[in-house]
Amino acid sequence: MKLPYFLGLFICMQAVLLQGCSLPFVGGVGDTGLSKEEFAHYVEEVFRFQNRMTSEVMMLTASDDDSDFSALLKSEQHMQQVCAPLNEYVSRDIDGLGTSLILRRKVVKTTLDCDHAAHEVEVLLKR
Repeated sequence: MKLPYFLGLFICMQAVLLQGCSLPFVGGVGDTGLSKEEFAHYVEEVFRFQNRMTSEVMMLTASDDDSDFSALLKSEQHMQQVCAPLNEYVSRDIDGLGTSLILRRKVVKTTLDCDHAAHEVEVLLKR
């Protein structure tokens, strides 16, 4: 018996965002143009990269008290704000807690912005 599309969509949306589910998305996940597997890989890369940028900012600011890090800290705070849905998603997943459809949609919508914000921090760190 074939499930109606909306029922299949509802069931798949209850699954973890980063796990496979055969939805008939044209072009992949949301409007990203990526397949579910590509998007899952991209999200993981972005998460790791933005966490590395946070660690580098903390190490730099803790080791050099005489420098003015205001632009770097402002950029890092912006990154934290933009990446908040991704960090919340991963934190809930690690803790074995469920995630809402709203949170999963926010992750899809904000991951690219999180990636850009993390790269802005990287540029400031290289100065």
